[in-house]
Amino acid sequence: MHTTRRDFLRHVGLGTTLFGLGSSSSTLGFAAEPSGKSLPRSLPEAQGVSSPKLLEFLQAVETSKLNLHSFMLVRHGHVVAEGWWAPYSHNLRHTLYSLSKSFCSTGVGIAAAEGKLSLEDKVTSFFPEDLPANVSPNLAAMQVKHLLMMGAGHRGDSLFGEGFSVGEKNWIRSVLARPVEFAPGTHFAYNNGATFLCSAIVQKATGQTLFDYLTPRLFEPLGIEGADWERNPQGINNGAWGLRVKTEDIAKLGQLYLQKGEWSGKRLLSAAWVEAANGLQIENAAPNDVERRKSSDWAQGYGYQFWRCRHDAVRGDGAYGQFCLMLPKQQAVIAITSETNDLQGVLDAAWKHLLPALETDKLPPNAQGSSRLREKLASLTLPVPEGKTTSPTATRVHKRVYSIADNSLGVKRVTLFLNDDICGFTLHDGTGDHRIECGMGRWKTGTTKLSPSPLHLAVTTVPEQSQIACAAAWSDDNTLVMNWRFVESAHYQVVTCRFEGDDVKIEFKKSAAILNPGVKDDRPVLVGK
Repeated sequence: MHTTRRDFLRHVGLGTTLFGLGSSSSTLGFAAEPSGKSLPRSLPEAQGVSSPKLLEFLQAVETSKLNLHSFMLVRHGHVVAEGWWAPYSHNLRHTLYSLSKSFCSTGVGIAAAEGKLSLEDKVTSFFPEDLPANVSPNLAAMQVKHLLMMGAGHRGDSLFGEGFSVGEKNWIRSVLARPVEFAPGTHFAYNNGATFLCSAIVQKATGQTLFDYLTPRLFEPLGIEGADWERNPQGINNGAWGLRVKTEDIAKLGQLYLQKGEWSGKRLLSAAWVEAANGLQIENAAPNDVERRKSSDWAQGYGYQFWRCRHDAVRGDGAYGQFCLMLPKQQAVIAITSETNDLQGVLDAAWKHLLPALETDKLPPNAQGSSRLREKLASLTLPVPEGKTTSPTATRVHKRVYSIADNSLGVKRVTLFLNDDICGFTLHDGTGDHRIECGMGRWKTGTTKLSPSPLHLAVTTVPEQSQIACAAAWSDDNTLVMNWRFVESAHYQVVTCRFEGDDVKIEFKKSAAILNPGVKDDRPVLVGK
């Protein structure tokens, strides 16, 4: 992958802070019930899909520890397989990271079809008040289409980098001030600033935020409900990231593109836009890099905020493995959410197991295979912390209040409530008391009023109420381990309490640091007495 894309992952993976949490119980779900706004369901074999090969895919991603959160396969417009690894479920949104880019470009395509803008429009024409004092020839030549194809002319990411902060008030001015080293359209560089400008251009051209503009034109026709999209300090949807939708909503976007922009007999996207957005607009690998072109799905070229793939497939994708994978020849869509640092591994598993599962013709019924697949999909779960549900220490520390030594997080006190079924953890800081409840040896769902980082990178209008699911266990008699999953993001926290006599030490570790040993969690160990 490109350096600028890794830089983005660094920004979204290292910004974790401590959260205050409040918990309440709810029921975990595993499969969506069809409704008038859902895609139709079908048995796999009825759509020419092999149930045993689907089962092989599920087993492969678990064996490889790819940490999928959800999986949905659509064939000929019918959902033939769907599953969520508990505590994730069908009714929860999931942060898309850069898969948001494909929704953003769709907004540009609709605005162009409505005559609000043209892909040949000069970028400078939209922001006369934010231009640098000296507009370079390359900046002057930059068009909307160059932003869409990641060929704006910047050497790297124009949004993240030296001299930029997501707290900066004017992102537009910051991006436009960056040097444009190459003639637009000649150099591919994965560039969040380019996508952000697309969102800003839609807002300039329509008078609405990208999200508000798309709501009646895309989200409502597709039956996408409850979505939200982060905004920057200027009130502009980030565009490049920050959208949250459900797994089936991801699949619906892919299905819309497979149907050449038509949905329920109405045209939402022009066929010309679909062809251009999913087609090859710019190369992203050197012509002589034969091995990389053979093995990497990041070396097949780029469209308009869509990646070209091997096997003539197309995808939108986001950090940590958020995928909308479209296979036009097979008339199939694969939607995946996850938290993995092996995105190519997920795609390799799809090519190895799912692609061969897609037969040309309808297959004979396979009652046994369908039953085994259904049982597997219904039993998907992520592991809870290993250990016992009780310990002799539990009775001693139950309801004890620990005074916490001075720390950079501002935490003053911690209280624990422990029995064989529930672990209650209450943290007091400058904003008040924050309580989280974990199931002992099981997931327990709840909510938090504070948004988890790195889900949010800047000031945002996304509602602060977030869903959580938490589990705990005693790894030994004196060590309590909690897993806090923020189930509408990609991330979780492991919180370890080590009891020594009348003292406790509390350590926080974010999932990005667990996935990547080189990543540090800078939060201090809390020491309580």
